[in-house]
Order: sequence, then C-alpha cells, then structure tokens
Amino acid sequence: MTARLENLKQALRTFGLDSIALNPGPSLTYLTGLCFHLSERPVVVIFTPDKPPVIVLPELEMLKVAGSPFQAFPYPENPAEWDGVFRKAVQSLGLDGKRIGVEPRALRLLEFRQVKNGAREAEFPDASRLVSSLRIKKDAGEIAAMRKAVKVAQSALEAILPLIKIGMTEKELAAELTVQLLRHGSQPEMPFSPILSTGPNSANPHASPSERKLQPGDLLVIDWGATVDGYISDLTRTFAVGEVDAEYRKIHQIVQEANAAGRAAARPGVQCAEVDKAAREVIEKAGYGQYFTHRTGHGIGMESHEDPYMRGDNEQLLEPGMAFTVEPGIYLPGRNGVRIEDNVVITEDGAECLSSLERNLIVV
Repeated sequence: MTARLENLKQALRTFGLDSIALNPGPSLTYLTGLCFHLSERPVVVIFTPDKPPVIVLPELEMLKVAGSPFQAFPYPENPAEWDGVFRKAVQSLGLDGKRIGVEPRALRLLEFRQVKNGAREAEFPDASRLVSSLRIKKDAGEIAAMRKAVKVAQSALEAILPLIKIGMTEKELAAELTVQLLRHGSQPEMPFSPILSTGPNSANPHASPSERKLQPGDLLVIDWGATVDGYISDLTRTFAVGEVDAEYRKIHQIVQEANAAGRAAARPGVQCAEVDKAAREVIEKAGYGQYFTHRTGHGIGMESHEDPYMRGDNEQLLEPGMAFTVEPGIYLPGRNGVRIEDNVVITEDGAECLSSLERNLIVV
C-alpha cells in the first residue's frame, strides 16, 4: 500500500488538490487495504500530500487501524458527539479554504456534511479522474485475481447447466447460480446479483429474475460474476430453451460475431470508441442497429463498472493493464434478447481474453 499512497500524493499535486476525502468503498480499500461497511456510523479518511492520513471512525472499529500510519479520531456511540470529533479531525489538517477532492458517486451526504462542517470555506471538486488514474491500469496481482474470478464464475455456470429444466422460474435458477458461485470460491459480496431472464424478459438488458417459468422457444440470458480477493468478473452467455425460431438463432450469431469483432479491435493505442465501433458495425450492417441499446463495454476491477468505458464518444486510448468487458447485444422488445459478454485485459502488444466459456448457442 505504501507505493499506492505515494502515487496518490503525487496525483494530488498533479490535479491541484490539497487533499481527498474518501469513505468506505473500493477506492479506500485500494489505497489502504481497509474494509468498512457503509452504515449509519460514518467513516472518512482524508489524505494530503505531506501529512499522515487522518481517519475518523467509530471507537468500536479502532482495532482495524491499530499499528497503521493513520492519525485516528475515534468517536463514541452518542451521535451528538460526532460533529465535534469530525471538526477536530478536519481542522487538524488546516483545510478550510482549500480544495478537498471527493468521489461524487461514492461520498454520501452523511459524510460530506461532517467534512464540510470542519472546513466551511473549502471547495469540494470532483476527484473521480484522479482516482481513476490510480486504479485504471491493473498490475499483475490484480489481473491474477480477476483471472481467478473468471474461472470461478465459469465453473459455477457449468455446474448449473444440467439443472436447467422447462418450468423452472428465473428466480429458482438465479438461486442455484448464486449457491454455485459460493461453492466454487466467490466471496459472498458478489459484484452484482445474477441476471437471469427468459423470453420477453431477456429483451430488457438489466432485468431482475422473476417468477416467469422457462418455456420452450425462449432465449435465456445469464449475466453473472464472481469476486475473488476483492476483484470481479462479469460475464454473459445466451442459451436456447429447446428449439428456437430461426431469427433468434440469427441474432445470436450476429451478436457472437460482434463480440469477436470488439475483442479483436482491442489493443494498446486504440481508442475505446473503436472497440465500440467494431462491435456496433457488425450489428448495424445486419440490420439490427436500433436494437443494440447500450455501450459495448465498461471497465472492471474492484467494481463491476469503472473506467474505461467502451463508448462511441470515448476517445481515451487503451493502455496495458486496462481491463474491461465486451458485451454487445440485440434486444427485440416483447420477444427475446441476446447478449454475449467477455472480460478483456490490454497487454503490451494486444489483448488477452480472460474468459473462455463456449459462445455458440447451446440448447438447454
């Protein structure tokens, strides 16, 4: 963690920030190894370029920081005493009137108000780009964890395929997959709840498993992932429930080709937009462009959605260590949908696909 904290200090200088305030979440864990649950008891760590990090936390959590380089400001159970402890902690860094970076998607109003009370004249600029610059390129250890997470996810899915039967509900199948993910080695805190959708529901990219029963002629979309050592996998495969219409086989083949095109386009120096374009062109040329309703992919690592994003307007260049999904889809409203998703990491001279599960249309 020492190297990561040194990188943070340099990044604060580069981005013109006097400090950054983080609450529990992936960025804090990335920088410190500390894991806290978000709860009614606020926890904040404030980092500056030239002083030890300051942490404000409940007294009951003090053992987590024993022997650490943090300057700890613990508070008791009585909420009436919290404001004073936070104010003392923030003022110890002399941040009033300074620039305190925050992650808008992570820092809750609960923590923000506590920090603000200790530095009423401070500015709170968006530090998302700073955090992304630290986390976006994965090292060998991070990639190894993601590779394990892919293996766990693939093994779990293979374990449930023989269990799929006509008449099962989406919820029942999602429950079986969740159990198998745990049995095969996923941490209990998975990247997201598995998405299992059939027939008309599969035309909704982010459908929640329902009481709908699997029926002959359905397409079955399974979007799932595992967490290993804090890093995630995020995969999707589409199956046929018995025999399906010729058009559904056709759109599956188109999406499979789009997936391959997106993966083939990924390499160092290529814009993220080019990965999106490569996959999207396959679907558009086949006449289904209007039914591909989302970006081609998103970054993965400690979160299931992070930088970089494979979007048509994203000119960011891919660099070694960047990891992301390639997940084109075709969604026919009220009928059926297809998505095929793989996990890719940029190497020095190309790209490695971490996932290898069969992409052809399998009948279950």
